[in-house]
Amino acid sequence: MGFEELLEQVGGFGPFQLRNLALLALPRILLPLHFLLPVFLAAVPAHRCALPGTPANLSFQDAWLEAYLPREADGTFSSCLRFTHPQAVPNITLGREGRSPGDLQGNRSSMPCTQGWEYDRSEFSSTIATEWDLVCEQKDLSRAASTFFFVGVLVGAVAFGYLSDRFGRRRLLLVAYVSALVLGLASAASVSYVMFAITRTLTGSALAGFTIIVMPLELEWLDVEHRIVAGVLSSTFWTGGVMLLALVGYLIRDWRWLLLAVTLPLAPGILSLWWVPESARWLLTQGRVEEAQRYLLRCARLNGRPVPQDGLSREALSEVAAGERVVRRPSYLDLFRTPRLRHISLCCMVVWFGVNFSYYGQSLAVSGLGLNVYQTQLLFGAVELPSKLLVYLSVRHAGRRLTQAGTLLGAALALGIRLLVASERSSWSTALAVMGKGFSEAAFTTAYLFTSELYPTVLRQTGMGLTALVGRLGGSLAPLAALLDGVWLSLPKLAYGGIALLAACTALLLPETRRAQLPETIQDVERKSLQEEEMAMKQVQT
Repeated sequence: MGFEELLEQVGGFGPFQLRNLALLALPRILLPLHFLLPVFLAAVPAHRCALPGTPANLSFQDAWLEAYLPREADGTFSSCLRFTHPQAVPNITLGREGRSPGDLQGNRSSMPCTQGWEYDRSEFSSTIATEWDLVCEQKDLSRAASTFFFVGVLVGAVAFGYLSDRFGRRRLLLVAYVSALVLGLASAASVSYVMFAITRTLTGSALAGFTIIVMPLELEWLDVEHRIVAGVLSSTFWTGGVMLLALVGYLIRDWRWLLLAVTLPLAPGILSLWWVPESARWLLTQGRVEEAQRYLLRCARLNGRPVPQDGLSREALSEVAAGERVVRRPSYLDLFRTPRLRHISLCCMVVWFGVNFSYYGQSLAVSGLGLNVYQTQLLFGAVELPSKLLVYLSVRHAGRRLTQAGTLLGAALALGIRLLVASERSSWSTALAVMGKGFSEAAFTTAYLFTSELYPTVLRQTGMGLTALVGRLGGSLAPLAALLDGVWLSLPKLAYGGIALLAACTALLLPETRRAQLPETIQDVERKSLQEEEMAMKQVQT
């Protein structure tokens, strides 16, 4: 008897599983609040050099700025330069700097802002850019904040993937909650950019635990028939978080209070772990029969399933555990020791890099769409809802592999067509950006479900950790790829679309998992590969 048969006895989908999904909804909602927070946290509002004095008559403001600030090629005032000597303007008294001989000589030389900057605070009262003047020569530091965060997520994915396979899902989920809460509060109290960058990096490492643990912990209690429904349902909580971020960002315009608002909900999450069950699959692979029995009996009781006296006896569970028990601790090398697992791991790495790179590249690019940042964020969140429906229908009828490849191809095409649309046709550009965001979210939802089904239970968390590591590498490079617009304005979109296309092609090389039982051991994966090869040979012969 395998674990799937045990799950049939206690109920593979019922009140127990629904309660589990509800308890694990909070981390799903909180993740986008942190992952997409740089949209508001690191926003750079309009700014100009701080200038001495202000004209008493505001009607002369433009003339006063004309005296101090050079104009850019598009006719706007420079954000990073000022005249070395203010220019003489009729009816304006400029003060001591205005009486320099440079006025009479027509000196038009410029210099950087030596007295700081003044910011337009109509949209944001405070961001890290206004707090530490991360503009002009230091503008890259503002975008680098996202990269630092995702580097932390990358490192955390490796650690949590390995440790949760070794010490359990539930225990490491507690570590993720507590460390994310403490480090989030420390980030909000940062007194310098360096302190902020370090604490946000560590916060990303802590939040990586949610990305690695939550989905497998849900799937390992579900039967084959209901994995799709539960996977899509749980991913809608992410979408809710994306839209909630637009509301929270609109209501809270100061970055410290905003960071505090998205961090404090972690506290009730710690309390909710009292009711979150450990994975019985994992417990059996570790030979911890008594604990697995306790959780299975609780599942049967909540689901209203009468269990035969000998059905969940220690002897019966010990037999199941004997077939699934891990002889040695899992390691990342195990993902590459056998041919089939090596093939799966390499392909998943490429897919996850492409999914993350294109998703975060589009999600963090909320400017230039003819809408303000709050409207864009809300629209980007709303379009994810129909994408969930697309995934639900597609994975049921077309399968995981074609859905993964198709959604990535859709994202690549939306980005490619957007390159061909004239800049003055902003409505078309906005529509394509929204379509691209929808397809990239659909690819993300599919990737979590698909990858969790590809790896065996004994290596599921380790495999998820590896693919998430490579994925977060893509996420950390996405903000830096935006800097390529200095070379060519369309180069970032070309990079996002090209990588998404490569990932779509790679997804076609993965095996289909529709209606398949979750593999328990490495041997199950390799055995399935042999069976598929034998079936293919028979089809060729016939």
